Amino acid sequence: MPEVTGTYSLGKQVEIGEIGGELKKIWQEGEGALTRASLINLAVYSEKPESLEKNTQSIARITENHACRALVIEANRQSKENQVEAWVNAHCHVGRAGDKQICSEQISFLLEGPCVKLLPSIVFSHLDSDLPLYLWWQDNLPETMDPQLWTWVDRLIFDSQTWNNFDAQMRSVDTAEEEAKQRIVLCDLNWTRLDKVRYAIAQFFDHPASHHHFAEMESVTIAYAPGFKSTAILLVGWLSAQLNWKTNQQEMNGSCRFLDCNTRKIDIELHEQSGNPIGEVSLKSESVKFCVTPAKCGDLLEVSRRGENETAQPQMMPAQSNDPVDLMTQELLRGGPHQIYLRALNAVRALL
Repeated sequence: MPEVTGTYSLGKQVEIGEIGGELKKIWQEGEGALTRASLINLAVYSEKPESLEKNTQSIARITENHACRALVIEANRQSKENQVEAWVNAHCHVGRAGDKQICSEQISFLLEGPCVKLLPSIVFSHLDSDLPLYLWWQDNLPETMDPQLWTWVDRLIFDSQTWNNFDAQMRSVDTAEEEAKQRIVLCDLNWTRLDKVRYAIAQFFDHPASHHHFAEMESVTIAYAPGFKSTAILLVGWLSAQLNWKTNQQEMNGSCRFLDCNTRKIDIELHEQSGNPIGEVSLKSESVKFCVTPAKCGDLLEVSRRGENETAQPQMMPAQSNDPVDLMTQELLRGGPHQIYLRALNAVRALL
């Protein structure tokens, strides 16, 4: 019988050909006490050593809110000898009624050597019926991939913050889209990381009486933590895409310049500062300064506006967690294409 949430065992090691039978045994042994649930196939791919154990912990947390069949894969391309190992398990959580345990299956694979190229076949042969496939790719995308893989993927989840060559990686993503005939939805956790900050900025301008500030914007300043410059640039991309700004001057020493639809100049300043991935964000119009900054308590944002004839009255709003599982859980709640992300990305792609 599978372990209850709180333990993170890979489960029972099995031969590849016995996976289906061993999964059936789990439900036969737990008949009456366990209920199998699955809404999606979630494949998690990593080339980091010991990622199987780490990602098993992540899946245990994710399945608390998102029932799925999880395919957790660790690959070692550097090995010269072929080796494939597999395990089966289930993550169970007590249902709201408090009687039966709701369980999600996990199949784990360790691939070593040239057999890593068999990834598409391994994934396809163990999908749960015709449920959609979400692929969480935790490493840099290789230059060449089996095109067959992309024809099955519905949502490709990645974190561009970890990329060391954004342009090369984005070309790989473009190739995946082309080979999938544009059916893949791109889900960038680096974009998800901005959700709460973007919401906090947007609320300044909810009322139509504030819309005139769009045409009066003069400057934007964004602080970002070491390693999160691409996150800050994506935030600039969002502002640019939503307000129809165009690049006027490429980045130089952390600064760049945009033009609005009336060719007014907006100066952008990005500076590194220890702390949250995105620190203080300020937007200055002709008469008002809008600020969003992390609150001292750590899980809230402090938002305020200050004008010539008004006193700042800070308010609190939820802050964004940077935990990968929280970001994934947030992403899995979404549906449909990420059109705003794509527009924001295109607006600043040259800066990334």
